[in-house]
Amino acid sequence: MTDTISNDTINAINAEKPLFTAGPASLIYENVAALRPCFGRGDQTFLDSYANVLGMISDIAGQSKTVAMQGSGTSAIEVMIANFLYGNVLVVDSGYYAQRLHSIASIRARRDTFIQNIDVVDWQALKDVSGQYDWVLAVYTETAEATLVSITDLAELTKRVGAKLALDATASIGLETGHEVADVTAFSSCKGLFGLTGAGFISYSCEVPNEIEDMISALSTYADKKTTGPYHAILSLEPILRQHAEHREAVVTNKRVFCERFAKHLIYPMDQQPLLCTALNVSLRSTDPRAVLYAPRQTKATSITCHIGEVHLGRAATGAIIDVLEQS
Repeated sequence: MTDTISNDTINAINAEKPLFTAGPASLIYENVAALRPCFGRGDQTFLDSYANVLGMISDIAGQSKTVAMQGSGTSAIEVMIANFLYGNVLVVDSGYYAQRLHSIASIRARRDTFIQNIDVVDWQALKDVSGQYDWVLAVYTETAEATLVSITDLAELTKRVGAKLALDATASIGLETGHEVADVTAFSSCKGLFGLTGAGFISYSCEVPNEIEDMISALSTYADKKTTGPYHAILSLEPILRQHAEHREAVVTNKRVFCERFAKHLIYPMDQQPLLCTALNVSLRSTDPRAVLYAPRQTKATSITCHIGEVHLGRAATGAIIDVLEQS
């Protein structure tokens, strides 16, 4: 990198490695330019930025409070499940990451006993569910399958069974709408928020019902800033979130261009298509050996392509990155 950071410098760096992966997104000028020395206590300039970022994230998530922590989206999910879920829980199975939610909840149930029972329903059979539950636990965008679980159906389900809704919003926050129907959401800094890696967030509008003994799992640890926080990830987000809609348009454009180009090979109908990624029934390869294709941990799709590789271009993105992809 040159001594002087500019948009041109960042764009040149991004051109060296076309990304078709699920996050982090392509490097944005503000990711780097916003960094500065900081500390989480006694540094009023940083504390002002911290408050601004958490406020903007709460608005995006449609929730009243947001807590930040060092870690991944999975770290935030662990803390969310530990602090909020109790009683009878219904997990919506949409694939690998939903099954991970089930695993985390099951382990936590054995440890703390707040969760008494866990049932599972397929994401395409929500209308068949009856009975009463305390919580519904679901993934909004299932990256492993490139599917979008209807947020309207999730809202109707939770109302019908008398439950609250906990969302893994890792791959949907900042991209999809409707997160406000959830009572609590967990996600990371580096996908649809377009920040640097390293921060997990929990946004919520309900009371925190469980008292957790271990420090690393207690929400209060992070709400009260008892550990070092994701300071630089927070700083990277402040200017990005102020113009988030500008960067999001690059994802919208890339999704549209990709779906038009590979329309004959789409697995799912458009109402089940998330903005972040697309599943095909054919494999793809890149004509650029520097490109990084997405390799899902587990999937029924032949290939999955993600669409945040031109976020740095904002509204100027045309989907040109897709020109290096072809059917193999």
